[in-house]
Amino acid sequence: MELITGPSGVLAHVRGARRTGERVALVPTMGALHAGHAALMMAAREQSEQVVLSIFVNPLQFNRAEDLEHYPRDLDGDLDFARKFGVDVAFVPDVQAMYPSGTPIVQVDPGQLADRFEGAARPGHFRGVATVVTKLLSIVEPDAAYFGEKDYQQLVIVRRLAADLSIPVEIIGIPTIREPDGLALSSRNRRLSATQRTAAAVLHRALMEGRESIRGGADPVAAAAVVAGRVASEPLARLDYAEVTDVDLARPVEGTEGPLRILVAAEFGTVRLIDNVAARV
Repeated sequence: MELITGPSGVLAHVRGARRTGERVALVPTMGALHAGHAALMMAAREQSEQVVLSIFVNPLQFNRAEDLEHYPRDLDGDLDFARKFGVDVAFVPDVQAMYPSGTPIVQVDPGQLADRFEGAARPGHFRGVATVVTKLLSIVEPDAAYFGEKDYQQLVIVRRLAADLSIPVEIIGIPTIREPDGLALSSRNRRLSATQRTAAAVLHRALMEGRESIRGGADPVAAAAVVAGRVASEPLARLDYAEVTDVDLARPVEGTEGPLRILVAAEFGTVRLIDNVAARV
């Protein structure tokens, strides 16, 4: 596995691979790698000749300085982890390499897709995500980029970004990887205390109950109330939202037809967790 820290170096590598007809995959991450990231790397490895893993803790997407400061970092551990899954290039730029002029004046506005859910709770977050993803897609020029469904709103925004800005890349979503009790894998989980970690499993139970209520004929409003009620039953959980929405997140759900997604977010102490499931496909 080759370690590259500069944008020009990774672009030169990718263009060399493409001249020989190789398909290039990008797996964008902020490090703190776990089995969820492994699923992205394995899918990329199966479908491409060249796999580029980026590790960059993007300051633009943190609306709270303490979250950026406490974000887990273990570069040596991440590189060892990535080698196990056949990554060809680890692209590890620093902030100066990604934003050489400081905070960029021109940023990518994800529009109304960022107004709800995580966007409402974390102002500016998705503008930072959209900006760094656009930069990574421009630098690496991949044929495909892989994102986890756990961050469902992010996946929807990135897909729309690529379509609306005519970026020639396939955005591939990979199903959420879970612990045995259903908790979605996240780098944030390591910040939970033992009791908070046990309590956090309520999110998946709530989503399952919401999905079953929809399958039993409940409308989206009633199903969202089921999810909210289950989360509220856990004393260590502070519910932010529980919503049933259309899969494109572009409009309010009307009626009981068509595919749906259930989204939930809650805080356990100072740790904010999100999760989602498909309710109808």
